[in-house]
Amino acid sequence: MIARGVMLGADQPVILHMLDIPPAAESLNGVKMELVDAAFPLLKGVVATTDVVEACTGVNIAVMVGGFPRKEGMERKDVMTKNVSIYKSQASALEKHAAANCKVLVVANPANTNALILKEYAPSIPEKNISALTRLDHNRALGQISERLNVEVSDVKNVIIWGNHSSTQYPDVNHATVKISSVDKPVRELVADDAWLNAEFITTVQQRGAAIIKARKLSSALSAASAACDHIRDWVLGTPEGTWVSMGVYSDGSYNVPAGLIYSFPVTTRNGEWQIVQGLSIDEFSRKKLDLTAEELSEEKALAYSCLS
Repeated sequence: MIARGVMLGADQPVILHMLDIPPAAESLNGVKMELVDAAFPLLKGVVATTDVVEACTGVNIAVMVGGFPRKEGMERKDVMTKNVSIYKSQASALEKHAAANCKVLVVANPANTNALILKEYAPSIPEKNISALTRLDHNRALGQISERLNVEVSDVKNVIIWGNHSSTQYPDVNHATVKISSVDKPVRELVADDAWLNAEFITTVQQRGAAIIKARKLSSALSAASAACDHIRDWVLGTPEGTWVSMGVYSDGSYNVPAGLIYSFPVTTRNGEWQIVQGLSIDEFSRKKLDLTAEELSEEKALAYSCLS
């Protein structure tokens, strides 16, 4: 997708730096061979390496898909300790060797807290340049509304994912619209089923990743890759006028979310900079959901910091 121009546009040449662990070096080289064989006109070079410094040198955009997954019998603290060690070394290499103003997107779970760890260990990278992927959840919410109303997904906009990329996230349609005959109409009015929107819709989006693993016996890699491209494209090239997207970004206290968490907000982007959308009304139902996911993120942050050294 990146080599085809999906992430940065059809006129932007790219050099891909791919990093993996030493046991995967042969497989990684196979991916490099395929990239060469595909003869992508925009692809001007491929670096395939197991050396984190070589991988990070000169990069403008870093998409962090590597992390330690939770395995059977593991406690949350065990997973967090492993990820702290992974993100400590990657943060250090990015800080020392990446291009100035490098943008970093963390995809590996727990994405929000991994992004926070990376920020801690790369203090010279501006907080506005570190984000976590909640665009996949955002796209899932768009897809659910599109299917429910039998409309084109491109006509649905301004859903919001609040909070953590976890089962506490809050998919919110209170400000979302669908274009019907060139007029934007509220999703809640068109669906006309608050019971569905306040229950099944939310849990479907929250648990979609698990449902895909159950169906495919594999994780949702394609939709996650597509969402990562969407996230970076909008961040770099800007969101359309009147449209916002969801990004896990460093909280400044907006919407009474504790400052210092990486929390998913509605954002607009322009000239490579994101801004949290301000002034949206939050009803009592939503307030509880926003607070619940913030609480989980605060607990994760405390756990991660207890693993820092």
